[in-house]
Amino acid sequence: MIAIIDYDAGNIKSVEKAMHLLGQEVVVTRDRESILKADKVILPGVGAFGDAMSKIRQYGLEEVIHEVVEKGTPFLGICLGLQLLFERSDETPGVEGLGILKGEILRIPDQPGLKIPHMGWNSLKYPHEGRLFRGIPEDSYVYFVHSYYLKAEDESIVTATTEYSTLIHASVESGNVFACQFHPEKSSDVGIQILKNFVEL
Repeated sequence: MIAIIDYDAGNIKSVEKAMHLLGQEVVVTRDRESILKADKVILPGVGAFGDAMSKIRQYGLEEVIHEVVEKGTPFLGICLGLQLLFERSDETPGVEGLGILKGEILRIPDQPGLKIPHMGWNSLKYPHEGRLFRGIPEDSYVYFVHSYYLKAEDESIVTATTEYSTLIHASVESGNVFACQFHPEKSSDVGIQILKNFVEL
């Protein structure tokens, strides 16, 4: 059973739908026991870093997320869910993230001719092998919607990058923790394969 953490963030429905498409039993929940019992856990998200962290804390989900990670359950952060795993974000200075991984979330630099937020399809490069990308060739395209991007402190955890005004750490893997800045659930067949790789871990 896969638990999708419900903290009032956007894109939960599309992640749930993608999981059903893969034949998975899914529960959308903020119940501690249900999350801890799940075989895999997904933290989706669209929205602002500070608001999301305040909801996570309001619903008592911070400790639960740390417990899930510590007990080795495969954990996937998507979009804002990736950003929340890190220590801080330019979007909301002074608000601490979950701090599960080291690094910071920076604003995409302005560049003439490039729109922010970055919305659309970009291709991926693989600086390190990642289990989420098994069977997916380099330069495959995935769908992004974001104004802030990850700069991980430890580059050895970065499994995919893309270029948009700067080098963006688009996906990470550290032990049982996986995360994507892009939306696999909106990335057509490539995205479904990424989610299938997560499900089959």
